[in-house]
Amino acid sequence: MTWPAYLNEYEKLVIRMDTPRVVIDNAVCPTATLVKVDSARKHGILLEAVQVLTDLNLSIKKAYISSDCRWFMDVFHVTDQFGSKLTDESVISYLEQSLDTEESDFERPIGAEGYTTLELAGADRPGLLSEVFAVLADLGCGVVDAKVWTHNGRIACLISIHDVLSGASIDYDSPRILHIESRLLHVLKGDHGVCGARAAVSSAAICHPDRRLHQIMFADRDYDRTSSPLTTTLSSSFPAVSIQNWIERGYTVVTVQCLDRPKLLFDVVCTLTDMEYVVFHGTIDTDGNIAHQEFYMRHKDGSPISSGAERQRMIQCLQAAIERRSIKGQRLELYMEDRPGLLSEVTRTLRENGLLVTRAEVSTKGDMTLAMFYVTDASGQPADPGVIDAVRQRIGPDCLIVEEKRPQFRRHEVAQGSGGVGVGLFYLGNLFWRNLYNLGLIKSFS
Repeated sequence: MTWPAYLNEYEKLVIRMDTPRVVIDNAVCPTATLVKVDSARKHGILLEAVQVLTDLNLSIKKAYISSDCRWFMDVFHVTDQFGSKLTDESVISYLEQSLDTEESDFERPIGAEGYTTLELAGADRPGLLSEVFAVLADLGCGVVDAKVWTHNGRIACLISIHDVLSGASIDYDSPRILHIESRLLHVLKGDHGVCGARAAVSSAAICHPDRRLHQIMFADRDYDRTSSPLTTTLSSSFPAVSIQNWIERGYTVVTVQCLDRPKLLFDVVCTLTDMEYVVFHGTIDTDGNIAHQEFYMRHKDGSPISSGAERQRMIQCLQAAIERRSIKGQRLELYMEDRPGLLSEVTRTLRENGLLVTRAEVSTKGDMTLAMFYVTDASGQPADPGVIDAVRQRIGPDCLIVEEKRPQFRRHEVAQGSGGVGVGLFYLGNLFWRNLYNLGLIKSFS
C-alpha cells in the first residue's frame, strides 16, 4: 500500500489495524471452505460480510461471530450451491477483494444501473402484477429489471424502467414520472381505495435490492398478524423464535430455528441491523435441513430489549423476514425475446388462468427477457398442473419452463427431527460456548 505523505506512523498503524483481514482456508474443514474475517467493529459490518457470501450463492453451513470491545471476528463455513468446497480461484479472489476492503463497498445501486427505479407497496390481490405491467406498457415504459415479493397479504416491488422508444432512462423529476407514479398508485389502491399503497421513484440510491425489499415490507408492517404473536411462537409452526435477556451480561439472546434455505442468514441479520440492533456474538449451525441460529445482541445504545411489547415485535419481524423469501407455489421460468408489452402479456395470461404470482424476478439481457415466477391458484393453494400446461401452451412450451419444486417437509416431520418445538436456549448456548472456546476465537465475553 502506498501511504499519503501527510500520515504519521501511528495513523498508518490504525489504518492497518482497522482494515478487514480475510483468510480463506480449504484445509481446516473436510466438507466446507472456511472464511474468516476480522476487523474493527462497526454497525452493519456483519451484514456486509454475509451479503458478499450470499450474493455469490454460497451456503453458510456454520458460522461463529465474536467481538471484544471494538474488534470483531467472524468465521463462516461455506459451500457452493452444489454443496462442495470453493475451488474456483476467481470466486476465492473475488471474496478476498470484496471482504478485505477498507471502505463500505458492499452496497450497490438497487435495480438496473443507469435506469429509473420505482418502489411499489400495497395490498396484494390476484392480477395486481399484471395490472402494473399493463400500465407501464401503456405508458411506453420498458421493464429492464424487477423484483417482486409478497407476504401476509402485502406486496413490495422494485422495478427499473426505461423509455421504450429511446431506450434511455426517464428523468426522476420529470412530469412523465409523476404521471407514471399517479397511474401506478391508482392501480395499487384498487377500486376500493385501499390505504397504505405507495408508488414512488426509489430514494435509496445505494442499497442492496433485497435489503431494500425487506425495508419496504417492514415499513408496510407486513409483520402484523391476525393471530397472537405469542401463540404463533409457541405453536408447532416455523420459523420458531425465542428471545430472552441474559441479565448478568446485559445481552438479549435471540434464537431462531427453521428450515434451512439459501440467504437465510442474510434475511435475519438484515432485519436485526435495520432494527438498530448490534450482534456481539453468535453461532449458526445446520442439522440436516434445520438451521439453528443464536445471537447475543444489544441496541445501538448498548441496552438489551426492555419490554414484552418490544420482544413480541422482534419475534414478528424475524418471522416475517424469514417467510418473505420462502418458496410459495410452482416455479415457472420464462426465456423469450424481449419486446414491448411482453411482461404485460405473460402476466395477463397467468391472471386469466386464475394463477396468483407470489414472487417474481425479471431481468433483460441484450434482446432477451429472463423471468422467474412463483405461482399458486387464486386461493394460495398449489396450482393445477392442467392449468400450468394450458398457460405453457399459450405462451410457448419452449419459452416457459416448469421447474421441479424442491422437496418440502411437513412441519411435524421437522419438529420430530429437531427434537421438538421451541428453540433450546441452553442447547444453542452450550453449542455457542463450546465452539468458540474450542476454536480459540475468544477468551472472554466481557
